[in-house]
Amino acid sequence: MIAELQLDLARMRAAPIAAGPVLTGRVVACDGGLIEVAGLPLPVGSLGLIENDAGAECLAEVIGFRAGHSLMMLLGDAMLLRPQARVRALGSPGEVRVGEALLGRAVDALGAPIDGGPRLDLPLAWPLAGRREGALERASVTKPFDCGVRAINALATMGVGQRLGIMAGSGVGKSVLVDTIAGHAVADVTVVALIGERAREVSDFVNRHMAGARRGGIVVVAVPADHAPNLRLRAAQYASAIAEYFREQGREVLLILDSLTRVAHAARELALVLGEPGAARGYPPSALAAITRLVERAGNSARSGGAVTGIYTVLADGDDTNDPVVDTARAILDGHVVLSRELANRGHYPAIDVPASLSRVMDDLVSGPVAAAARRLRGLIAAREAGRDLVMMGAYRAGGDPLLDAALALSQPIDAFLTQGRGEAEALGASHEALLQLMRDA
Repeated sequence: MIAELQLDLARMRAAPIAAGPVLTGRVVACDGGLIEVAGLPLPVGSLGLIENDAGAECLAEVIGFRAGHSLMMLLGDAMLLRPQARVRALGSPGEVRVGEALLGRAVDALGAPIDGGPRLDLPLAWPLAGRREGALERASVTKPFDCGVRAINALATMGVGQRLGIMAGSGVGKSVLVDTIAGHAVADVTVVALIGERAREVSDFVNRHMAGARRGGIVVVAVPADHAPNLRLRAAQYASAIAEYFREQGREVLLILDSLTRVAHAARELALVLGEPGAARGYPPSALAAITRLVERAGNSARSGGAVTGIYTVLADGDDTNDPVVDTARAILDGHVVLSRELANRGHYPAIDVPASLSRVMDDLVSGPVAAAARRLRGLIAAREAGRDLVMMGAYRAGGDPLLDAALALSQPIDAFLTQGRGEAEALGASHEALLQLMRDA
């Protein structure tokens, strides 16, 4: 305890002291979670503290302005908020704190630790919205990425700096697949953003991954589902900022964001509060634009030599793969993995629908024989699934379709190749060799 107090005193001595006056304002209206503040002209994204009747202060964020008044939304609960409550500006607008101390820690959207550890000493500032790079500053994807999942490594090979989506309905296995990738993928730093998930899942994830040899290379940013929408959106932006910071140092970073749909839901809530009309199935244009901005922050940097490989889970509401969020993500990502509820119901894990999944950079990353073997296996799987009903009814006779005959002959080896136990991993090279061996038997 004394040591922590000494560290706090050292931080206070080193902290710069603002010479100017502290900006303050007053609450003039509160309607539906939107707080109107007079006399405090702050930029959008700024933070402020609002006094309440209990003598405490509530943290809020500026999300817009109207007629000279700042529009704010609380980052917590509206406890004992009253008219004419005093509001004061806090921190540097549009910036978050980053640093090496984040490695091995779990934090919230404001950078405060949630793992019970000591306070973080984060000396550097980074723009919350990121530093925009020109299109020609993004290097091409030329190096394969080992995610530890055999079916993805072999049939939808990822590249360092690629952005991949994992798309499925609820309860099909997205979180389990993400857990496997987070625990076994090969990267210098892994940043995991758990947005809008159950608090129990956050706790379980931290307990599993914040131990052992990999702890020093992982950062977890978590905001559960019961938190304010602007806090959930801020967590996704903060995780992307952390990944960008480590990329700037020339490191290969894996950014896992679970889930992109929850981010879109948070952006939708904010847009509707501000009066923006809903468009595509209730999603305002700004909510879908928030997805594009987040995804575009990942990628390779030609200047620093670092990379952010992005894996984004996308929840298909009602198993509808034409949902606006799914459609928007699929259009901007460099590939997608679709999980099938039918396969999950059969106990097939991971429940990857191979014909519906693809990596747009795979052909540039693997050898000719591996690419040919992957195309051959995709054809066999597609033929088997298309003829499954005929085979189950006994209406198919051997010899009617040579491709289906080959698929049925290799049905058990194919299922053995595509399935993988929870927590198990297989390296990229071993996955390609297993694919070639399987196709040599075809």
